[in-house]
Amino acid sequence: MTLWTRVAGAAVLLLAATGCTAETTGTAGPEETAASGGGAALTAVDELTVKGRAPKTGYDRDKFGSPWADTDSNGCDTRDDVLKRDLKEVKFSDGDCEVRSGTLDPDPYTNEDVTFVRGGRSEVDIDHLVALSDAWVKGAQKWDASKRIALANDPLNLLAVDAGRNRSKGDGDTATWLPPYKAYRCTYVARQVAVKKKYGLWVTAAEKDAMKRVLSGCPGQQLPSGGTSTQAPSRFRAS
Repeated sequence: MTLWTRVAGAAVLLLAATGCTAETTGTAGPEETAASGGGAALTAVDELTVKGRAPKTGYDRDKFGSPWADTDSNGCDTRDDVLKRDLKEVKFSDGDCEVRSGTLDPDPYTNEDVTFVRGGRSEVDIDHLVALSDAWVKGAQKWDASKRIALANDPLNLLAVDAGRNRSKGDGDTATWLPPYKAYRCTYVARQVAVKKKYGLWVTAAEKDAMKRVLSGCPGQQLPSGGTSTQAPSRFRAS
């Protein structure tokens, strides 16, 4: 067996173990909407502060403002902005803001098509990749309301996904939950790293280890960037 054969074989085993493949890494799902340019996601993990979780005392969704505030001032609420971005075959109720229907083709968490119809049984949720309650225990409880509102409505932290998978995730971080569709895991973890770096949120030791384990299988995975400002306009309030 040649040295090249042994090296290639080892690389395939590593990719298989982490659930990332050369064919799909960084391309599954709507990653294209978040601009790259932040360097390697694996490298960025080491830039995150490692601490234990703070108590969840005082957490309330209202601390992050009213759901789906139009913080980018484009006239459409954040939920519809994400649906427009992530769905295909989009139809509107009126104008080009309120999404009436569309299809996740495919859902990044399952690689299956999921239909969205407004007013019907909810098959599509908007997931906060970094859950708001996870953010609360890893730094956000010390922020002012403007920064919390910004996180809750930042497109970098939002993704249209299968409702059942989103609800099974709950407030899990990388150490406790990953998408069932393994080919999306590199992209998913890179987005979480990007959000935590952008907002200065810390990670637990177990979370950092899990991030590195996934991203070691796709060392070329780029850190996405973009989204909105980390401070929401002053007209928005939170309790």
